[in-house]
Amino acid sequence: MSRSRWVRRAGLGLLLAGCARPPCDHCDTLVIAATAEPSALLPPLVYETVGRDISDQVFERLADLATGAAPIDPAGYRPGLAASWERVDSLGWRFHLRPGAQWQDGSPVTAGDVVFSFQAYGDSVLDAPARSTLAGRITASAEDSSTVLIRFRQAYPEQLYDATWHVRIIPAHIWRWVPVGDWAADTAIAHLVGSGPYRVRSWQRGQTLTLVADSLLERAAPAVRTAIWRFATDPDAALNLVLSHEADLLETLGTPERATRVRADSVLRAISYPSATYGFLGYQLKGAGPLTDPEVRRALNQGVDRSTLARVMFGPGTRPPPGPMSQLLWIWDDSITVLPFDTATARSRLSGAGWSRGPDGVLAHHRKRLQFDILVPSSSPVRRRVAEALQEDWRRLGAEVTVNAVEFPVFMERLGRGRFDSYIGTWLDEPSPRGLGDQWTSAGIGALNYGGYASPGFDREFTRALEATSVAEARARFRMAFDTLNADAPALFLFAPVNVAAVSRRVENLEIDPFSWLSGLRRLRLRPN
Repeated sequence: MSRSRWVRRAGLGLLLAGCARPPCDHCDTLVIAATAEPSALLPPLVYETVGRDISDQVFERLADLATGAAPIDPAGYRPGLAASWERVDSLGWRFHLRPGAQWQDGSPVTAGDVVFSFQAYGDSVLDAPARSTLAGRITASAEDSSTVLIRFRQAYPEQLYDATWHVRIIPAHIWRWVPVGDWAADTAIAHLVGSGPYRVRSWQRGQTLTLVADSLLERAAPAVRTAIWRFATDPDAALNLVLSHEADLLETLGTPERATRVRADSVLRAISYPSATYGFLGYQLKGAGPLTDPEVRRALNQGVDRSTLARVMFGPGTRPPPGPMSQLLWIWDDSITVLPFDTATARSRLSGAGWSRGPDGVLAHHRKRLQFDILVPSSSPVRRRVAEALQEDWRRLGAEVTVNAVEFPVFMERLGRGRFDSYIGTWLDEPSPRGLGDQWTSAGIGALNYGGYASPGFDREFTRALEATSVAEARARFRMAFDTLNADAPALFLFAPVNVAAVSRRVENLEIDPFSWLSGLRRLRLRPN
């Protein structure tokens, strides 16, 4: 998996303790507990989820995709820094910047800033998260001071998505004078000048980061004038922070037990919303182990009650996905063919493949025992619990399974080198399903396709789905692709969770976009304490 996705996943979650909220009669300050601290806030350097959530308050995209909208649907986009746009031809889109748009230092936002930003995201030295998508495929040019033409090397349905979703616009008049190689080391608050509703006031590393509403904002001023992120790594300390009413928001509680504690507090609400993640067990398909036999994998998959496992581990609302997708991904389709939970059929498959029980109850075939390990990161107790549940299910089938918990760097190193039998992974979706190809098509072998799954049929249908020009056609193609994937059983898709956020009752008008947790910050209102 790419470093951007893994690091971003590591930032999905909980947080710290620190200084108490200052007293006030009608406080306009919001405090957010966060599990991880960003390494940077300048958009081309942002990899972590928490960094993106903060940076998105300061910097803007040309346009935003509405929650739940299909990226190939032009009607699913709403104005951002661009007030309007139109298709020029099959390879080009023209964007018109918002009249009066300005940077927080008073300088006007120009088409030159947009061109500069696209060049920055494609720069090999910066190695921005979207560089592989943008570099050599998309060019931006200024037609005049407020009009940008974005052209593509080839025609495809997600042009508008690639022109808007990946790139936050940064001020050329500041960053063109800083050598690109020095951007990561530049920590000057004065250089974090955006066009969004908030600007950075202070950043105390390891403690807090404070945003304030921009005084030059030409649009309606946000009711939340100050937003403070407080950083922690301990989930229990994060929970205590909201339970002590020193923080207003906690993005996700992580377990049903923590949600129960929040619901018992009259000052807090527990708000459920679909997560942009899914979890799975991936099999190693290379080598000579028992998991290279697709009939063994099918039997193992049918021996797991995924619905019960998802509900017990994550609480109500969590569902077993029909393929590699979160509940938020627009291609979710309950008609995708999934091998059903059926212990009798699972045992019959194993028997038919020549596996029989030995004296110790473990299945064997040609002197090869049905034994393997499940690799998990020791930093994730949830993944370990899931692995232990699978271990017990498969023990009843006659498999000898070991749960192997290792430090996260070791976990990643072993995945990259193929040194595992199976592993519990999670994936953070973007609105587009295109990134799934990195994991499951043959093109991803040697990169993010750690198990080595290779199916010409899946590759063909997946590519056709991405090339579809209508939502209906794309859905049908994706369904056929995932039917093939599930029949081959390179993985067991386990959970598409529902997150539960802790929210103070003083917070009103909260609209959660799971792809950008605090995208609605400017619309929040706060009741008096």
